[in-house]
Amino acid sequence: MIDCPLCDHPNIEGEDFCQECGQPLSDSHLKEPPTAVERRLVRDRLEVLKPRTPITVSPATAVRDVLTMLIDRGIGCVLVVDQDALVGVFTERDALRKLAGNLDQLGDLPVSQFMTPSPQTLDIEAKVAFAVRSMDQGGYRHLPIVDQEGKPTGVVSVRDILHYLSDKMQA
Repeated sequence: MIDCPLCDHPNIEGEDFCQECGQPLSDSHLKEPPTAVERRLVRDRLEVLKPRTPITVSPATAVRDVLTMLIDRGIGCVLVVDQDALVGVFTERDALRKLAGNLDQLGDLPVSQFMTPSPQTLDIEAKVAFAVRSMDQGGYRHLPIVDQEGKPTGVVSVRDILHYLSDKMQA
């Protein structure tokens, strides 16, 4: 058995990708990261970031109301949930790209028309390094955290990662 370097899931020797998180196992032979910050990234789990409780809306919520929510709460995203299942995420980037100054004409339409559907998610046990990698490769600024049933339990943002890194570099 070979443990995944990011999620610690045991995999059968010879597997190319972790059966739990999809991380390539071809680099599992690499030496230990050289700096303390890098070692923490591959050891610490997302719970150290203290993910914020997600703000959720239904797919039918008017996009105008969602924008007001983002502004009033000073947040960058809401999770779109239907019957406790995450169906999408609506971010400030979605607002800029998809509404493009047309709020007067589009404001009463449902957020489901502007959200990013089926967002990538992680569970709270994922390593911080995996979140960083996922956010970098996907170009995400927010990453929903879900439980085993897929119900949203938190949100990690790029700002959370930056605070984490800043703290670790000062230690």
